[in-house]
Amino acid sequence: MVSGTIVGEFPSAVSVDRLWKATFCDGHNLIPKILSVIISSIDILEGDGAGVGTVKKFNFTDAIKDCSYVKDRVEVMDHENHTVKYSILEGGALGVKVKSYGVEVCLASTSEGGSLAKMKIEYESMGESLLSEEDATELQQGIFAMVKAVDAHLVENPTAYA
Repeated sequence: MVSGTIVGEFPSAVSVDRLWKATFCDGHNLIPKILSVIISSIDILEGDGAGVGTVKKFNFTDAIKDCSYVKDRVEVMDHENHTVKYSILEGGALGVKVKSYGVEVCLASTSEGGSLAKMKIEYESMGESLLSEEDATELQQGIFAMVKAVDAHLVENPTAYA
């Protein structure tokens, strides 16, 4: 087993507050509506949906061939600093490509009035090597797909989550 880290950034023209509210405070309602081709529903199994201890189950459509769901638990939800950390409990790449993994996303304001989403994935590999570049990219893109979809929705709907 080897520890690895994947980092990435996504710039957005949308303000930090709007992107935060839509993605991390109300994402369980919004994301299945705007990504219905990929996510059929997000069930809140424990907690309030936007706080520490919340457990969510992301149910995927048949468009995702490798898994049918991912279950995660919010470990940190810092509304003031727009930072969320969550650990994956079941599904997805867990037990297939990685032994364990957690994700941290931080939104920061840009000088142009938009935001920058910074993501860090920390994982323990199944074997004695790091994830391949292809697997690491796939894991990162899956998570950023939700942020990008929310971003596009907010750009198209400038009064949503204002």
